[in-house]
Amino acid sequence: MHGPPLVGWLLVVLCTATGAYCLHGMRAGAAGERRAAGSDALMGLGMAAMALPAGMPAATPWGAVLFAVVFGAAGVRALITARRRAEAHQLHHAVGAFAMVYMALAMAGAPSDGRMEHTEHMEHGGAMHGPAGTPLLTGLLLVYFAVYAVRATARIVPVPAAVAAGDGSWRCGAARGPGRPGRRELTTACRLSMAIGMLAMLLTL
Repeated sequence: MHGPPLVGWLLVVLCTATGAYCLHGMRAGAAGERRAAGSDALMGLGMAAMALPAGMPAATPWGAVLFAVVFGAAGVRALITARRRAEAHQLHHAVGAFAMVYMALAMAGAPSDGRMEHTEHMEHGGAMHGPAGTPLLTGLLLVYFAVYAVRATARIVPVPAAVAAGDGSWRCGAARGPGRPGRRELTTACRLSMAIGMLAMLLTL
């Protein structure tokens, strides 16, 4: 990625915290919830590793191969699970996994002088660089994760479900009230943070 190091480190902190929470979430819940938490944890920790400013492991040939194998397998597994168990959120996991494969391959396939050009940019403050990857595919992924982030935000913002009826219920969790998010809302918040992180990574690709 070509973004400033501060952005990279902020992404590392955000994605690591999200991945750690999802790992903790694998300890409880139904089988489907544990599978989803495992997929979220893999995505969060993988994004943290890819966003590391120092070394950029995904920009090296061996790093790209490793990311491609791990997340390619995770994407295929998510597709199979979505088909067999009708778990719709697994389709989102598959898109995220294949987006990770795309970014890793795009970073590794950048011109060999890309890192030198980036160094000159840091030293002289004026060098320009071309984006890695395919602009069309990058744009489609940006649109997908932007729409997902907007929809996830709408799901976790507590809006009265039936004000006219006066039943006091909440759309994002009945009988909990504001300030007391449930497990589903926290999971959605984690996926929202990863979607925002994915947007930042795609923009700095």
